[in-house]
Amino acid sequence: MRVIDSHLHLWDSGVLEYSWLSGPLDFRFAETELDHARLPGATAEKAVFVQAETDEEHFLGEVRWVSEMADRIGVVGIVAGMRLDRGVDTITHLDELSAHPLVVGVRHNLQGESDGLAVSTAFVTGAREVAARGWTFDACIRASQLPEVARLAGAIPELRMVLDHLGKPAVGTAGAPRLPSVEWVRDLDELARHPEVFCKLSGLPAEAGGDWSREQLEPFLDVAADAFGEDRLMWGSDWPVSVIGPAEVGDPHAPTDGSVTYQPNARTRWWETVVAWAEARGHDVDALLWANAERFYGLDGPRTDATVEEQPRTRRGLRGWLRGE
Repeated sequence: MRVIDSHLHLWDSGVLEYSWLSGPLDFRFAETELDHARLPGATAEKAVFVQAETDEEHFLGEVRWVSEMADRIGVVGIVAGMRLDRGVDTITHLDELSAHPLVVGVRHNLQGESDGLAVSTAFVTGAREVAARGWTFDACIRASQLPEVARLAGAIPELRMVLDHLGKPAVGTAGAPRLPSVEWVRDLDELARHPEVFCKLSGLPAEAGGDWSREQLEPFLDVAADAFGEDRLMWGSDWPVSVIGPAEVGDPHAPTDGSVTYQPNARTRWWETVVAWAEARGHDVDALLWANAERFYGLDGPRTDATVEEQPRTRRGLRGWLRGE
């Protein structure tokens, strides 16, 4: 089974600066650590590195750092960090990124930004420059920002955009699960109406604080599949952000105070969960694990299809119930 991890992070605070790192994440996660988190049984394993929110002055340095180790760890594409609302400085940054052949897209992390930024004149202008270069945009947002990103997609229909982490819906925990909210279902559906927008099956373990179960998260995967179809979904591990939580059973290094810690098997567990869900639903597993990410990020050569055709789909029972159908 071949795998392209569409959402892999790496960082080393000894090389670059990350103001946000704390707790178990304030550690080096690079070549050696990734080697210990490889997916057992994968016949081929590649990855798209997504910017890890290094401090802004190190955005280009992060691209250079990852590029240097890319061949050794299987990184075949880089989604670079940047600000899209800086006018001339945004264009200059994009020009500088053009010198790095592994760059396939950019991410201006929107989840902590003020309302309205993604549809501001400055941001839309910058996003149009991204589209003009044939690059992609990763939208990392909170669920409440879904309508705004849908407006961005409508303003720039040619921009290939992917929603990170299903828009970070509230999922609860394994012991206190939550069903998909009506608002999130509605807003995800509206975003999915834009045919150049894809969605990553990633990040839900982190939204559960690392305390999750397959049964808890499958309803969210069902809603995403209903909205986007199997041709616009891609698996991502969100490693190492999504592997922090309660200690796994039998972990000899578990903190004695019961605090959250690194979960050595969580990346594999999330992969196996999505595979089992996809197989049970009859989805194309290879598309979700490889082909869709390859096509979206242009990893298979020049992209020839201008848009993804929207196909009518049968709505699943859960989604129909949420919509009152």
